[in-house]
Amino acid sequence: MLTLLWLLGLIFLITVLAWVRSGLLNGCLVVGVYLLAMTLLGPVHWLLDIILWALFLGIAIPLNLTDWRRRSITTPLFHWFRKVLPPISDTEQEALDAGTVWWDGEIFSGRPDWNRLHSYPRPTLTVEEQAFLDGPVEELCRMTNEWQVTTELQDLPENVWDFIKGNGFFGLIIPKEYGGKGFSAYAHSQIAMKLASRSGDLGSTVMVPNSLGPAELLLQYGTDEQKQHYLPRLAAGQEVPCFALTSPEAGSDAGAMPDRGIVCRGQWQGEEVLGLRVTWEKRYITLGPVATLLGLAFKVHDPDGLLGDQEDLGITLALIPTDTEGVDIGRRHFPLNAAFMNGPNSGTDVFIPMDYLIGGQPMIGHGWKMLMNCLAVGRSISLPAGGTGAAKMASMTTGAYARIRRQFNLPIGEFEGVQEALARIGGNTYVMDAARTMTAGAVDLGEKPAVLSGVVKYHVTERMRQCINDAMDVHGGKGICMGPKNYLGRGYQSVPISITVEGANILTRSMMIFGQGAIRCHPYVLEEMQATQDPDQDRAIARFDTLLFEHIGHALGNAAGSLLLGLTCGALVKTPGNDDTRDYYRQLSRLSAAFATLTDTSMLMLGGELKRRERLSARLGDVLSFIYLASATLKHYHDEGEPEEDLPLLRWGVEDLLAKIEQAMHEILLNFPDRCMGIALRVLIFPLGRRLKPPSDRTGGEVARRLMTPGASRDRLLAGCYRSSDPDDVTGLLNDTLDKVILADPIEHRLSKAIRSGELEHDSEADDLAVAAESGVLSPDEAQKVRDARLARRAVIEVDDFSPEEMRPG
Repeated sequence: MLTLLWLLGLIFLITVLAWVRSGLLNGCLVVGVYLLAMTLLGPVHWLLDIILWALFLGIAIPLNLTDWRRRSITTPLFHWFRKVLPPISDTEQEALDAGTVWWDGEIFSGRPDWNRLHSYPRPTLTVEEQAFLDGPVEELCRMTNEWQVTTELQDLPENVWDFIKGNGFFGLIIPKEYGGKGFSAYAHSQIAMKLASRSGDLGSTVMVPNSLGPAELLLQYGTDEQKQHYLPRLAAGQEVPCFALTSPEAGSDAGAMPDRGIVCRGQWQGEEVLGLRVTWEKRYITLGPVATLLGLAFKVHDPDGLLGDQEDLGITLALIPTDTEGVDIGRRHFPLNAAFMNGPNSGTDVFIPMDYLIGGQPMIGHGWKMLMNCLAVGRSISLPAGGTGAAKMASMTTGAYARIRRQFNLPIGEFEGVQEALARIGGNTYVMDAARTMTAGAVDLGEKPAVLSGVVKYHVTERMRQCINDAMDVHGGKGICMGPKNYLGRGYQSVPISITVEGANILTRSMMIFGQGAIRCHPYVLEEMQATQDPDQDRAIARFDTLLFEHIGHALGNAAGSLLLGLTCGALVKTPGNDDTRDYYRQLSRLSAAFATLTDTSMLMLGGELKRRERLSARLGDVLSFIYLASATLKHYHDEGEPEEDLPLLRWGVEDLLAKIEQAMHEILLNFPDRCMGIALRVLIFPLGRRLKPPSDRTGGEVARRLMTPGASRDRLLAGCYRSSDPDDVTGLLNDTLDKVILADPIEHRLSKAIRSGELEHDSEADDLAVAAESGVLSPDEAQKVRDARLARRAVIEVDDFSPEEMRPG
């Protein structure tokens, strides 16, 4: 028995040394001392003693002899690693080089530093930014009518276009020195969110020029002459920009882009100059049909060697005025009845001078890197803001409707089936807003979160889809009858647009998030890959040796941490938070260690094959994403001052994410390529089994009640959403009615009680309010409040109808 205890102590000691990452030499010294004590003091049989010492010395001595280790272990592994290294295309390499690593690096480390998370400053608005939101943004929302835009005009009205251009909405990110607003990323996000909460078409129209487009590309890569000429014109709305990337055949595969530019000499403004003849065909280009300035991506070829001895020069970006001879700006696409401007464009052998290239001739071939760097910023803001705006609108309208609409003499929000949908809407909106805010804040800190931008793009748009679906289910017939009184239908109809653009969600999840993150954010893999590319082999092997054994220590530490934290439910790790949140941090620490273990094992066993295991990659990406979303949700709650009334929203969001993390890990292990390794990993990751549960029905009910009840918690959830109280406005009527219904409800309750008790007698044909006022059961003022509430409720539940003439196509 004592021998067994000594052996268990040895295993525990090794596990702890791995967890604390003691280092190879220090770890060997501690284990050696333990074995010596075990030999001298323990009742261990001499044969077992010899076996243990032989194992220890056979491992410790060779590994600590650096020259022998490099010659006998590192060099063979170096050549094997170079051989199995997945082939990386030029576009993949440029994507890996783009952007920066931020909180995603903490997650891949397996040991996220929660104090560091809390130390990131909470994003705030300047006085000028807040004034713009309260003034021009509020006014733009007020003057936009969704039914008019999407049905009567299929375009924004002329006065709305003029207001957008005249008030600098196309120059939000352009510095003041060029006439722009010079707003922060967070302000940009707040503006886009508010506009999208009013109208998806309005949001899209403003988002695109401030996201991946000419302004951002000019700011980062343009020549001084290009900046001085174009940025003031863009900021003033004199130029309407678009950016053309997607080709009919290439789609998401930019490497297969067929659009080309041939280096040649040609006539330009009466002179022969060096330029390119560009041929392209693009589609899905937002603002394309009304653009005056076309940003264009194409591949440059130099068959005559006018620029050197290299023929294929790579993807390049240009800015081309749309009135240039040969440019065909095309007609319009009609994406799911949405009214924002979108269409194809093309050109055949269009001659452009070299100074049309963004950054000029020196930037030929750098186009994909330029796009990836800009996309890391733009994708962090636009679609997450738009998706969150739609979710906040769904929370506002569905919470109010569930309180106003009655069935069986009860608000429909009192039924548990409806509460389940309301809980998802409110909980998802809280998580989405947290992720949007934290990621925009990262951009303002100077980060270009290439991997995390994909995370928020995918998960915010998917959760937006869930919110809108649930909102439609709660509204029922009110949601499906189109007309001026329908505030959900167009949003529901256009959901797949945000799912598709800026990287289709299927590809983003299955190929991009983990595929890029595993290399870009891992503490060692990218450096190991770079070490193998060093032409000086001795130096490469020495560097690889250092990284390799640090990587092994990292992997063993995370495996040990996964086991120890799993056995103790995370109690061994020190975390911030209060009694309500501390356990969430502990669970995330445990799951981060488990994720890092899964990552290292998957990459070790599959190597380049991991690129083709898309389901495995997708689930690993889900784990990464859910940990990030949960981190953002906890930070959001912390930054808000940890208000107790918001606890149900926090609980629903984090518990939903924690349960999803365990489910994704469970599916990874069920489908792990090596069954035996999958079983071994399950012991490390779930030593006590799967223990995390989704949000309780009680929590869901509390979230639902917060959506239906005006108050501080609801106000914080809806902060930044366009909220009207004008009963002549489609959503203003809803908000106005909610206040009237809540005010009248106690009076209605007294009236019903009086009727049931017989205190008030009236036949079914009589006006119960008039009788109650005459009999003194209600005062005239109380009767009027109930009457107003009933009329307003009826107005809310009304749907539109049309004559046969109106239904005929215009």
